[in-house]
Amino acid sequence: MSTTAKTLTVFTPAYNRDYSIHLCYESLCRQTCKDFVWLVVDDGSTDNTAQMIKDWQKLDNGFEIRYVYKENGGMHTAHNTAYENIDTELNVCIDSDDYMTDDAVEKIVNCWKKNGSDKYAGIIALDIFDNGKVIGEELEKDRFDTTLFGYYKRGGKGDKKLIFRTDVMKKYPPYPVFEGEKYVSLAYKYDKADKEYTLIILNEPVCVVEYMADGSSTNMYKQYLRNPKGFAFIRKDSMIDNDDIKDVFRNCVHYVSSSIICKNKKFISESPKKLLTVLALPFGAALTVYIKKKAGGYMKVEGFNTKNK
Repeated sequence: MSTTAKTLTVFTPAYNRDYSIHLCYESLCRQTCKDFVWLVVDDGSTDNTAQMIKDWQKLDNGFEIRYVYKENGGMHTAHNTAYENIDTELNVCIDSDDYMTDDAVEKIVNCWKKNGSDKYAGIIALDIFDNGKVIGEELEKDRFDTTLFGYYKRGGKGDKKLIFRTDVMKKYPPYPVFEGEKYVSLAYKYDKADKEYTLIILNEPVCVVEYMADGSSTNMYKQYLRNPKGFAFIRKDSMIDNDDIKDVFRNCVHYVSSSIICKNKKFISESPKKLLTVLALPFGAALTVYIKKKAGGYMKVEGFNTKNK
């Protein structure tokens, strides 16, 4: 295996996914370009994940496999650990239930070598389903670059794959950790990058996505109840340096709801938009009722813990 410095780190947070992570591994073995390192961050798995990775490390795969174990703390803490261990110019997260298209690394590396510079935070590319259909819709063909949230504000839809410069991700504070909680939106760092850089548009599929029943995407309402401090944090952060009054008010509504759930009586004084937060009170209370209803059996909120009825 070559010891030449690689351009890209593909990192995979994993928690008890020994039944699916092989799809990611097999897709990396099929890559037409091996200019990458695979970093697996094991978020406290109790299944056979560790042994699987160690067995793969013994094989001649054409690429380096790095493995880091940490105590279970949720996806955002796995990202923190990943950024601490990445030393390549670029990085991309491929979840343990997803896998890369066979030419993904080649497309990413070629795009960056041709167009990359300090002006850009990285690249935005397409996610697809296993039938080849683009998730949401394609990126804009009349633009060379975009911010992530600018794309969605212009009507863009669906998850997209983000390939970031490692130095950009490392310059921002790590995702915060709240006791008893295991979720903080990854948008925290993405929003900060958006304020300083744009992303080069690569209107090509690089990741095949599978939405698992135990994934955070399909359990979001329960996440609201399990991790209210994390959600309040991200909403409060999103109010800062935001000139879109509608977006600020929407964040205030969610901030009120999460503060009610975690029983934070100081949330108005802690808000960077106190007046709008007061105006959002009835809407936040209504949203709380709606979230509890959508979360099904998770109707009883006791501090940070929820209980099935």
